[in-house]
Amino acid sequence: MFSQTAEYALRAMVSLVQGGPDPQPSAQIAQQTQVPPDYLAKVLQSLTRSGLVKARRGLNGGYSRARPASEITILGVLNAVDPIKRITTCPLGRAAHGTKLCSLHRKLDDALAHMEQAFGEATLDRMPDSKKGSSRALCDM
Repeated sequence: MFSQTAEYALRAMVSLVQGGPDPQPSAQIAQQTQVPPDYLAKVLQSLTRSGLVKARRGLNGGYSRARPASEITILGVLNAVDPIKRITTCPLGRAAHGTKLCSLHRKLDDALAHMEQAFGEATLDRMPDSKKGSSRALCDM
């Protein structure tokens, strides 16, 4: 359902949350998230451009969150790399439908709207679950 880029971006952001406020080298993030380093570099670049991540060069450089995890939503991460595409016109291009969707496409778009709402409410501070016996985000990196 989600692109590989979206999956990798979410893994990277959860890794940055779990790693705390200090910058993390991209090699460390790649190892923790099991994302190929070259692909991760492109993902981190997109996340930096969107304002979710800060990049710092130098000896103690790396990547860190640009704001608190409580202010970063799953939807924000998805929108930075691969936004959810809502259905606003007939995908078949039928002029008779115009902007009025048939029942099938209305139902699909309603599901996308619910997904947007749920992901817009889910912040990254809630992802690393610390409850005993439960699985942590990224399966206990």
